Amino acid sequence: MMKKVLFICIGNTCRSQMAKGFFNTLSSSKSADSAGMKPETHVEPSAIKVMNEVGIDISHYKPKKLTFEMNDLFDVIVTMGCVDDCPLTPREKTIAWTIEDPKGKSLDKYREVRDTIRNHVEKLILDIIEKK
Repeated sequence: MMKKVLFICIGNTCRSQMAKGFFNTLSSSKSADSAGMKPETHVEPSAIKVMNEVGIDISHYKPKKLTFEMNDLFDVIVTMGCVDDCPLTPREKTIAWTIEDPKGKSLDKYREVRDTIRNHVEKLILDIIEKK
């Protein structure tokens, strides 16, 4: 059974949006979403640009707030380096990735973070999500 995955970070503008884009492109389930502890108003243009470079369009994604109810809707919750380990999420379904926030940095930093996220998402799909 394919699992539903929630990617979370602070602003829900860069890392978690890129992870959602990769997961929904690379997995057969396309059942990922993203949220933030303190969501901003839009996805960062640099995140959209570097994802377009690898053929994934996240321009229509919108940041949203992480809620307690989301804990019940998802099988796996992946944090991208939240403060205090994203205290809203249940430990038994939370995986913590420490990924640098590229916001406000160069496009090269966005590309580096994008590629790191892609590697993490590919491993997640193989190791956890599609395991029988």
